[in-house]
Amino acid sequence: MSTNAATSRVLIALAVVVAVLLPVALSDFHVFQATQILIYAIAILGLNLLIGYNSQISLGHGAFYAIGAYVVAILMAQYEVSYFFALPAAAAICFVAGFLFGLPALKLEGHYLALATFALALAVPQLLKYPAFEPWTGGVQGIFVLKPDPPFGLPLGADHWLYYFTLAITLGVFLMAANLLDGRVGRALVAIRDQPVAAETMGINIAMYKAITFGVSALYTGLAGGLSAIVIQFVAPDSFTMFLSIFLLVGVVIGGVASIPGAFLDAAFIVIIPNVAADISKAATGAVYGLLLIVFVYLLPRGAWGGITVGCKWLTRRASL
Repeated sequence: MSTNAATSRVLIALAVVVAVLLPVALSDFHVFQATQILIYAIAILGLNLLIGYNSQISLGHGAFYAIGAYVVAILMAQYEVSYFFALPAAAAICFVAGFLFGLPALKLEGHYLALATFALALAVPQLLKYPAFEPWTGGVQGIFVLKPDPPFGLPLGADHWLYYFTLAITLGVFLMAANLLDGRVGRALVAIRDQPVAAETMGINIAMYKAITFGVSALYTGLAGGLSAIVIQFVAPDSFTMFLSIFLLVGVVIGGVASIPGAFLDAAFIVIIPNVAADISKAATGAVYGLLLIVFVYLLPRGAWGGITVGCKWLTRRASL
C-alpha cells in the first residue's frame, strides 16, 4: 500500500469516528448544520464524479438537487409515503433524468456543455412555479414536510436521528463511489478523461460511460436534495436558484477535483464560511466570502484534501529523519 493510500485511510477512519461521536458535544442547531454538511458532501461527490473523473463541466446540478427534494416532499406530504421509500424513488428519478440529459449533452464539450447545464439550472425553478404543476409543487408557496421521528423508539431527538440517518447514507454512497472508481469503471473513466482517442481505440464505449456517469452524478445530487427536504422540512422554487449550482461547483474546487474525501471539506466550506463572512461583516458578506475564497484557492491550489495529504507526507518525512 502506498504512503498516500495509507495516510488517506487513517484520516478517513479518524473522520468517521469523530463524525459518530460529534453530536454528543453539539447543540441541536450545530447538529442540524453538521447534517447539512453531510448532505452537501453527497451532492458535491456526485458533481465531482462528473467533473473530476469524466471531465464534463456542469453548472446545473442544482436542478437535480431540486428534483430530488421535490420528489421526496411530494411523496411524503401529499401521498404519505415513508422517507425510507421516498429517497430511493428520488434517486431513481434523478438517475433517469441525468442519463436522459446526458445523452444529448454528449455532443457538447467544455463551455458549451457548461452553458447547456446552466440553462437547466435556470429553467427548473421556473418550471416548479408553473401554474399547471402547482397541485403537486405548491407553486411559489412550496411544500412543508413533517420531520420524521426516530423509529423503533430509539432514545434520540429528531435532529440527532436525522444526523445519524444521513451519516449512514453518506458513508454508504461514499463507499460505493470509492469501489466504483477503484474498479474497471473507474479506470475506464480516467482513460476517457485523459486519453479519449486511446480509450475509444481500446473498445471503451465513451458515449455510454459518459451518459451513465451523468446519471450517477444526478442520482447522488438528487439523493442529497431529498435528504435536504426532510431535514429542512420545506421546499420552494427560490431555494434552488442558479447560485446553488455555483456553490456546488465552488465546493468541488475547494476540496480538490477528483478527490472523494475532499467532498466533506468542500461541504464544510460552503456551509460554515458564509456564516463566518456574515459575522465579519453583515454589510459586505459577499465580498468577504469572495475574499476568503480567493485566499483559500491561492494557499491550497490542489484543494483542501490535497493540502492535507501533502502536509501529512511532509510530517512523515520529518518524523523519519
